[in-house]
Parts: sequence; C-alpha cells; structure tokens
Amino acid sequence: MSAGVQPLPAPWSPAPRQLAIAYSVCRGITRTAARNFYYAFVVLPKAKQRALCAVYSFMRRCDDISDDASLPADERRRKLDQWIDSLHRAQQGNPTDDPILLALVDSQRHFGIPAGLLDELAIGTAMDIPGISGADPLDDEPLFAVPPAGLSVYYPTFDALRLYCYRVASVVGLVCIHIFGYRSPEAEPLAERCGLAFQLTNIIRDVKEDAALGRVYLPDEDLARFGLTVSDVLQASDPARLRPVLRFEADRAREFYQSGDELLAYISEDSQPALFVLINIYRKLLERIAGRNYDVLTSRVRLSTTEKLIILGRGFLKWLI
Repeated sequence: MSAGVQPLPAPWSPAPRQLAIAYSVCRGITRTAARNFYYAFVVLPKAKQRALCAVYSFMRRCDDISDDASLPADERRRKLDQWIDSLHRAQQGNPTDDPILLALVDSQRHFGIPAGLLDELAIGTAMDIPGISGADPLDDEPLFAVPPAGLSVYYPTFDALRLYCYRVASVVGLVCIHIFGYRSPEAEPLAERCGLAFQLTNIIRDVKEDAALGRVYLPDEDLARFGLTVSDVLQASDPARLRPVLRFEADRAREFYQSGDELLAYISEDSQPALFVLINIYRKLLERIAGRNYDVLTSRVRLSTTEKLIILGRGFLKWLI
C-alpha cells in the first residue's frame, strides 16, 4: 500500500490509570494553590470537580511561566508559546506525559470546552509579562502607548483593562459554565461579568503586591479622576490617598456581582452550590476590604478558613435543600 493511501493513525488515548493519576496531580495542585476556588470545587459532582481542577492547574502553569522573574521577558513568552503548542498537540491526539495536559484535554472533550477559550486564557496571562501589556499577544498589534518608565503593567483606560480581565477571568467563567452546564446562551454574558467582578476584587486586594512588581492595574483614567497618578500607586504608602479610587473600583465590582446572582438560575442544579460558594467568598472578601476602609496597604486582606467553611456549609445546605 502506498504511503498516500495508508490509513491515518488513530488519535492516542491515555490509559484509565494514567488519567486517574493525572487528575490526582491536578487535584493536589488545586488544593495547594487555589485558596478560594477549591472551596467551591468540593461541592461539585466528582467529574465536574476533576475537570475544574484540571482547568485550574492549566491556569496555574500559565501564571507560573508568565510570572517567573528569574527569566527575561522574551524567554517567558517563548516558554508560554511552547506550553500552548504542547496543549494544541495533545488536543490533536498526540501522546503527552504531562498530567495537566492529560487531564485538561480529557475534560475538554467530556464537557465540550471550546479550544479558543483555553487559548485566550493562556494568552491573557502573557499580558502580565513585561513589555506585553501594551500589545495584544494575539496579533502583536499595540493596544495603547508603551507603559511609563518603571512599570511592567499599565492600563490607561478601563476598556483596556477590561480586555485583560476578560482573558484572565471572564474566560475562566465561560469555561466554568461549560463544565457546570447551563440552560441558555443568556448565561454567557453573565459569566463574563461575574469574572470581571472577581478580577476587580483581586486587583483591589493586591494593589501593594502588584506595585512592588511594577504592575498598576488601576486604570490611569480612574486614578486621574481622583487626582492620582501611577506614582501614587507605586509608592503605596498612604491608604487614605488611594481610598477614593479603590472605593470607585469596588462599586464597579458590585455591579458586576449582580450578574453572578442572575447567573445562578441558568446553571445546572448540581453546580449551583459551587457557583454560590465562589461568588460569596469573593463578595465577602470585597466587603472585608470595604470594612477596613479600603486599607489594602497595611496588611493583606483575606478570609479565614472558618469564614470560608461557613460559606461552604451554606453551599452544601443549598445543595441538600
């Protein structure tokens, strides 16, 4: 038989034990690193829980590559490109021994997660690489002017920040509802807005830590509204100085959280408790920040394990009822 008419090889499939080990690895990563997400995952049916652990582990690997300060920016971008290429090869049925990719591709097939969402998620993390935030990693076209000196991440407007938030958070929401199961396309924009609420909460909480890395996610136009500059954020020394802009961003996040409440009705019943837990952990974190009068500089704001377990218990009760 000539080479031109030989049958194509069947796509490679991992053995059940390989998959079991791969999912176990992802679960371990998630338990260790996903301090908020994991509490929501445990109220899910096992198959959905495993899939979300696989997605989280993929996100974690992307973040670790993009944030690796021991490597120059161009090397981080190269490694991230290689990681995305490895994902594409696994999606095409080529063998891989990476447990994250094994679990992720299996979950993608099982829950019908669009491949483009996973690509956008990875590309979003690239926007944290120095020299990338002012360009669109999808086509290398500039989004806005080069960041001011001393900054590795900078957003002049909320519209510019929103693209970043869409890729690193709204896309996660869209992936999650594919795993949760949803009844109507109306769930999709609600999931996007819910993701924005989570990411804005993270941005508010992490102002000090991000500034230490030369990252300012608060849009320049919002800073200017309150007579502030990126230098005020980089110095990060006076909580009262930043309070007005942080309150402004918190009010914006609260509007987006309303979409999360609406989203619950569109999600499969066995996944509603998980979304409930996730929304309420992040919302309580935002209100904890507000209760401290938006002082995110003196110490890191967090919820205790007990507080998270109380929210988790409410989620379990919601499931049982």
